Amino acid sequence: MTRDEQFMRLALAEAQKAAENGEVPVGCVIVYKDQVIAAGRNRREKGKSALAHAEIAAIRRACRVLGGWRLWECELYVTLEPCPMCAGAILNARIPRVVYGAADEKAGAMGSVFDLFSFPLNHKPEVVSGVCAGESRALLQAFFEKLRQRPKKKWNKNTQPPEQT
Repeated sequence: MTRDEQFMRLALAEAQKAAENGEVPVGCVIVYKDQVIAAGRNRREKGKSALAHAEIAAIRRACRVLGGWRLWECELYVTLEPCPMCAGAILNARIPRVVYGAADEKAGAMGSVFDLFSFPLNHKPEVVSGVCAGESRALLQAFFEKLRQRPKKKWNKNTQPPEQT
C-alpha cells in the first residue's frame, strides 16, 4: 500500500462515519510531517449549513492545531474531488498538495467540471487524482442508492424553503 493510499483510507473511514450519520459520504484528513493532524467529514444535514464540507472542517481544525492559517507544509486527502468553495479554501490555506479519490462530474473544481488552479492565481497546489477512486465512488453510489429507496419526505414548515419574493 502506498503512502497516499494509507492516508486516503483514513479519509474513507471519515466518509463512512458521515454515511452512518445520514450525510453524503465525504471524508478528509490533513497530514503534517507524516502525521494526521486534522480530520473532517461532511455534516451539512446535521449542521444545517452549506459550509459544512469535509475539507472546510479539516482545514479549520488543522489551522487550530498549527496555530495559523497557512498550511503550507500540509497535504490534504479527500475522498471526492473538491468543489469550488473547498478548492478556494485550499488555495487560501496555501496547501501545497491535494490528493483526492473520486472525480466529481457535477461540481469538481480540480479538473472534472473546471480547474480552478488553471487560472493565474497566487498558489497552485499539486493535485493527485484517483487514489482509492473505486472505493470512494462505491461508497457514494451505495449511499445514494439507499437514499433513492427511501420514501420521499413531505415538505413541512421546518424543511420548506422560504417564499421567493
